[in-house]
Amino acid sequence: MREPDGSGPERMCIATRQSLPVGELIRFVAAPDGAITPDLKRKLPGRGVWVLARADAVADAVKRKAFAKSLKAPVTASPALSEEVGALLERAALQALAMANKAGAVVFGAAKIEGGTKRGYAALIHASDASEAGVEKLERPVRKASRDGGSIASIRLFSAEQLSLSLGREHVIHAALVAGAPAGNFLAVVAAAERYRRKTPAPALAPGLTAPEGVGVCISTKDPDPDE
Repeated sequence: MREPDGSGPERMCIATRQSLPVGELIRFVAAPDGAITPDLKRKLPGRGVWVLARADAVADAVKRKAFAKSLKAPVTASPALSEEVGALLERAALQALAMANKAGAVVFGAAKIEGGTKRGYAALIHASDASEAGVEKLERPVRKASRDGGSIASIRLFSAEQLSLSLGREHVIHAALVAGAPAGNFLAVVAAAERYRRKTPAPALAPGLTAPEGVGVCISTKDPDPDE
């Protein structure tokens, strides 16, 4: 099935019963033992079912036993499936951040961040447990010095511990992401993780970005299985 404007394939969400573009959905399949498994890469074999890529929709599908009904099989869905999918999406975002760091696109330390605005930042990343005063103290001068401070995304999805582990540094509270391909990759994946956590649709952090293959939220490739 395709959208009326021909922009891409659609599937029916088993939770909302709406036909939606695959870019707004997550595919699930049944493992050999019958356990429902998220197929974020959309490459696992077998017949799949689709759920709106939001935590409340996945939780509702589990509650209503929609997976078994749709697959017409005695499958089991973990009561914590919604949280497990969210953790997978966050892990993908942290991996994208680690790759950006390896590419030299992450700047650490308030002084270096403030002094590097000419490089052009795509995002400022703050630990979720950072103080509001600390965030404001860094955000204000960086945005003022930037040629287009309003376009710099502000990310507060991860704890200091998560950021430190991902970036291989101790006590990471603030970081800046230099604009470029690694930044675009990270922003697309983190936008998917943030949208998943929301109860209502929200715009992406960076307009026009699409998630890379392997995240399964904004991929436009048609699924090879007959999951119409």
